[in-house]
Amino acid sequence: MRDFKKYDVWQSSHKIVLDIYQITSTFPKEELFGLTSQIRRSIVSIPNNIAEGCGRNSDKEFAQFLNIALGSLSESEYLLFLAKDLRYIRIEDFERINEELNTVKRRLYQLRLKLIK
Repeated sequence: MRDFKKYDVWQSSHKIVLDIYQITSTFPKEELFGLTSQIRRSIVSIPNNIAEGCGRNSDKEFAQFLNIALGSLSESEYLLFLAKDLRYIRIEDFERINEELNTVKRRLYQLRLKLIK
């Protein structure tokens, strides 16, 4: 069994979750059950799936959860893009988070490749 907290990619994605919760706390109240909720759920799904995959018995199963995390990451990218276009998120915050997400995406792909070889 793996310890998810030891993975740099998990630590980075957890940090992004904390940032997103802070940023979305300023979204309009009418978005609480809409865009705010969707962004939070998709972003939390990234480290959550890494953690769940660490609890699985095989590299193949772990790799599948990394695939799910990558899907959630793509969803999060779009939702943040939408929030930027709606002017709910500052461009500087969007660019910073987007860069961090791209780093996590690269790390997830690299980890997945190591697992399926």
